[in-house]
Amino acid sequence: MMLKGLDPLLTPDLLWVLAAMGHGDDLALVDANFPAETVARRTTSGRLVRMPGLTMACAAEAVLSLLPIDTFVDDPVRRMEVVGDAVTLPPIQQEVQQVIDRAAGRALPLAGIERYAFYEAASRAFAVVQVGDMRPYGCFLIRKGVVLAE
Repeated sequence: MMLKGLDPLLTPDLLWVLAAMGHGDDLALVDANFPAETVARRTTSGRLVRMPGLTMACAAEAVLSLLPIDTFVDDPVRRMEVVGDAVTLPPIQQEVQQVIDRAAGRALPLAGIERYAFYEAASRAFAVVQVGDMRPYGCFLIRKGVVLAE
């Protein structure tokens, strides 16, 4: 896409999703192992946007360059917990945590969600964005905040 000032990773389909979301809508940002086609069909938009060949941190950074994080809730960014070890943050989650903290301008810990509860929560999201990162547990829900007039 040839537009000034926009990250070239932000495709027209992804831009539509980000713009169409309202305050409080969730975006499911998921890894290559996630059942994205199945879950995306059950979302509000029914859309699956693919970002192949990227790391999750790179994709999260592009998305968060435009998507404000909700500040009205305690857990605006959630992660899929490691099965059998809810407290461990694998490297993919640690990397995204750093991106989230930079975007929020403060520490904003990822809240954990059990695997099957995550699938259900993702099906209630506005849309699913599947990233080509093959590492497991790279699945996140990001709640859209308010865009204020300047």
